Amino acid sequence: MPTQPPRSEGRPEGDRIAKLLARAGIASRREIERMIAEGRVALDGKVLHTPATILASLRGVTVDGNPVAAAEATRLFAFHKPTGLITAERDPAGRPTIYTALRNALPKDTPRLMPIGRLDMNTEGLLLLTNDGGLKRTMELPATEVPRTYRARAFGAVSQEQLEGLMDGIEIDGVRYGPINANLERSAGRNLWVEMTITEGKNREVRNVLEHLGLQVNRLIRTGYGPFNLGDLPRGLAVELTGKPTAHFISEMTGAPIPRGGVKKAEKIAIDAARPARPPRPTPRNAPAVRPTRSDPAFAPAASRTDADADRKPQRRGAKPPVAPAKGREVLTNAPRRGPTGPGSSRSSAGSRKRPPSTRGNTPSAPPRGPRK
Repeated sequence: MPTQPPRSEGRPEGDRIAKLLARAGIASRREIERMIAEGRVALDGKVLHTPATILASLRGVTVDGNPVAAAEATRLFAFHKPTGLITAERDPAGRPTIYTALRNALPKDTPRLMPIGRLDMNTEGLLLLTNDGGLKRTMELPATEVPRTYRARAFGAVSQEQLEGLMDGIEIDGVRYGPINANLERSAGRNLWVEMTITEGKNREVRNVLEHLGLQVNRLIRTGYGPFNLGDLPRGLAVELTGKPTAHFISEMTGAPIPRGGVKKAEKIAIDAARPARPPRPTPRNAPAVRPTRSDPAFAPAASRTDADADRKPQRRGAKPPVAPAKGREVLTNAPRRGPTGPGSSRSSAGSRKRPPSTRGNTPSAPPRGPRK
């Protein structure tokens, strides 16, 4: 990881104006150097002609006549770039750029962002963006050896031994490529998937190396850049990378102090909303019963229920269904009946009544006999 060199005693305090403007999100260092050469940058009304000007702050600096605001805190975003987009702010041929998609993928108050590295028009996957030009340049330099991981689908045949030979580096058409960690994932017929991790990020490095091995690349996806992975971020969507791991990484890259605090609640919600919703988990067998709501028939008013629903009673498992009474036979119940309940009535107390005489048998009982003579 890069470290800040100690300042010499005779060196003035501050940084180069190109570095300060890049950190403020005006443009990259190379673009700012061109802007200074074109006379578009001034200090206290005087046009600057060298990017080696050392300043402690951007007070009094203007670009194209507009004052430059103080540099904001470094922010980092992840964008799932689809194919068909140019990694540039504008294209002379009029082709769509990543900023066309970012207008709808980012909030309106997002600062000006610059892509870290480039993905060509036919390459998709993870593209990091930042408002700090210093972080952009540091992560792009081959000397920092920030890993980039790709998955390539290619047509042809290659062995794992050939891919392992790339760990020693390879020279193609006079261009020397550093060590490449490549693995053969799977193959189906003449199509195969290869995962490659590079640390230099030269122009069309993955495609050139695979074509040199006799493969024809028909799809290329960048799945990782540094410690950040594409994950399940939907295509065409961008989210801000926050949290302590991100803050530590930015501090190591730029030398800035780590900000206090963790992830903001709003940023957490935005990242969670960007991910696809998970399917609901199946209900376990021993889960408690769900209580009915007022929309269930059990809570409906009595006037809206049918007679069958009102008379239906829950039964325990194994209980016999109730037997309907036979015609002409009264069923004994404990419910009170209307009528007098005094001592001379047929019922001495509510809820009880005399049993009727037995009617067993088909012949009527004989009248009582008189006294014997």
